[in-house]
Amino acid sequence: MSSTPQPGTSEGAPSRPRRRVPFWDNARYACIVLVVLGHAIQRLTYDSDIAMALYLSVYAFHMPAFAIIAGYFSKSAPPNRKQMSRVITDILLPYLIFEMLWTLTKWVFEGRAEPNLTQPSWTLWFLLALGIFRLVLPYLALLRWPLAWSVLISVGAGYLPNVDSTFSLSRTLGFLPFFVLGWWVREHDLVNRLRLIDFRPWWLRAVAVALFAGVGFVAWNWVATWKSIDLDTWFFYNDSYQALGADVWWSGAIRLLLIVVGFLLSLAFFALIPRGTYWWTTFGQYTMYVYLLHSFVLYPFRESGILRNAEPTWIWLPAVILLSIGIALLLATRPVRWVFRPLIEPRAAWLFSDTRLAETSRRDDPTGSRRRIER
Repeated sequence: MSSTPQPGTSEGAPSRPRRRVPFWDNARYACIVLVVLGHAIQRLTYDSDIAMALYLSVYAFHMPAFAIIAGYFSKSAPPNRKQMSRVITDILLPYLIFEMLWTLTKWVFEGRAEPNLTQPSWTLWFLLALGIFRLVLPYLALLRWPLAWSVLISVGAGYLPNVDSTFSLSRTLGFLPFFVLGWWVREHDLVNRLRLIDFRPWWLRAVAVALFAGVGFVAWNWVATWKSIDLDTWFFYNDSYQALGADVWWSGAIRLLLIVVGFLLSLAFFALIPRGTYWWTTFGQYTMYVYLLHSFVLYPFRESGILRNAEPTWIWLPAVILLSIGIALLLATRPVRWVFRPLIEPRAAWLFSDTRLAETSRRDDPTGSRRRIER
């Protein structure tokens, strides 16, 4: 993939050698573990208040943080031919492949098959969201205050009942501010200028821990209230305000508040991510494998009912947390990647008039996790 000048460099300046920054791989892997965890404990939330409190705390920020990372590794320049072909091979083809797999899975185990490519199955909405993010970013980048426009789009979309889950449009527009924020931070080189990765005083980590502790306390102490207003569905950014039972003129303020909460918790999350290289750091390069495959692993647990009425919670919840971490580790390992690479990273040279568009020695997944970037 051709590269654009790094922030703070000119077109004519010699390119500096790039290297991986472990922080980003660590952050990506932590995010994907939280994704698996959120999906794994969902069935426990019906019967366990503490599971619901954990669920709400995770959903308040884990996808916003993922979108911020994806935005940070995205470019606002008009795409060249190679980048356009990557949208097909890295997003559209995996989407079609896994939609077909989900249709087959539901037909085999549930006796029903209703294929509908306009309605993404379970986790596949994020693939379409990444594609749409890439399409709209060059246009937003032309405007003044692109971040403000993205917030306005997100808040405004909730007032429109016809903006729904078709092609995951509602969720895409809902999470757009976080994606644009990631790009905006990279565009202004804030990570380098403000030393955001290196600056880790103890008090900053203490504030981050206190913030998460406060969110956990609020989620737990008023869990009955959050259940009564279906707060978990608000975090999905999937339904209109009317569908969420908040058909009033100021409903957008609720989403705006959730965006602020997601932003603050994402900052706290990044403040706690270790900067060094660990044995699991490399798994952060393969988050798309975990993202696309974990739902098939969790499917039997969710549909069999084994996680309903699972008591005592103090045994089942830690067990599910450990299971989530284990799944995230397993699905990023080399044997799993070798088996499923044709599905998740299809080359598809046959699809292009110019077969060179499918040639690459190293792929970049849609979140940019395989790209090298200087700190």
